[in-house]
Amino acid sequence: MASTKDRQRALERARYERVQAKIQKKRREAKRKQRIALVSSIATIAVIGGVVAGVLATSGSSSSKTTASATSSASAASSASSSSCTAASSIAAETKGYHACGSAAKSGIGVPTYTAAGAVDHTVTITTNLGDIVFTADGKDAPYTVESFVYLVDKGYYNNTKCHRLTTSGIYVLQCGDPLGTGAGTPGYAFQDENLSSLGTANSSGTVTYKAGTVAMANAGYGTNGSQFFLVYKDSPLAPSYTPWGTITKGMDILQSVAAKGSNNANGTGDGAPKESVQIEKVAIS
Repeated sequence: MASTKDRQRALERARYERVQAKIQKKRREAKRKQRIALVSSIATIAVIGGVVAGVLATSGSSSSKTTASATSSASAASSASSSSCTAASSIAAETKGYHACGSAAKSGIGVPTYTAAGAVDHTVTITTNLGDIVFTADGKDAPYTVESFVYLVDKGYYNNTKCHRLTTSGIYVLQCGDPLGTGAGTPGYAFQDENLSSLGTANSSGTVTYKAGTVAMANAGYGTNGSQFFLVYKDSPLAPSYTPWGTITKGMDILQSVAAKGSNNANGTGDGAPKESVQIEKVAIS
């Protein structure tokens, strides 16, 4: 029979997954509204001239702001299908590589182009209003994830952004990487999960342990990685669905101090915005 502690953990995990599902729903709704607005504008312009309408349809969709990454490939943006923002049915079905997806939370980001030469480890220093958090980024085992992060750092994507979510019950993470501060922001592109096998085999509850000090990607389903990531400040049981791509070497005391002050419980007890604001001022890569 499951213990009370096991049931509590299961409830907390379920709540975490529900919140992630809500985020995905918000993204789908935003994209639906964007499509409706685009169709309406095309219909209006079509009265004047069908050729002009066609050009604006292509231009409008490819120039729309994107939510999760960088710019360097116009062709990648224009060739992305309308289903690019929808979670895949499985890991095997994920779209490989960076592809345009949704609207970016900051302008001038675009979609990066992957270069295998960039698959190297880096030292990342996140300067916050509370001090520096330093971690080693595992570019060898999570090359797309790390190259995307480096690309976004070069674009200044993370500068002056808040870590918007703190969980203090069942799972123990601080989530960052959304310039909107809502949990729905992306860089305007998405890419596949990586390095999940390093987490080991899931137990009978379908979880593995994300150890304290792990840096992992937040997502809204298979293949929906963008810019958001979470910092684990205490061992946490989660489904092996979130790309682990870094290990914290400095700043755990900052995370634990923030956690001790709690969240505003906006998403339920022990889950919401941190009461002590954590602002990312800048990020440096070496």
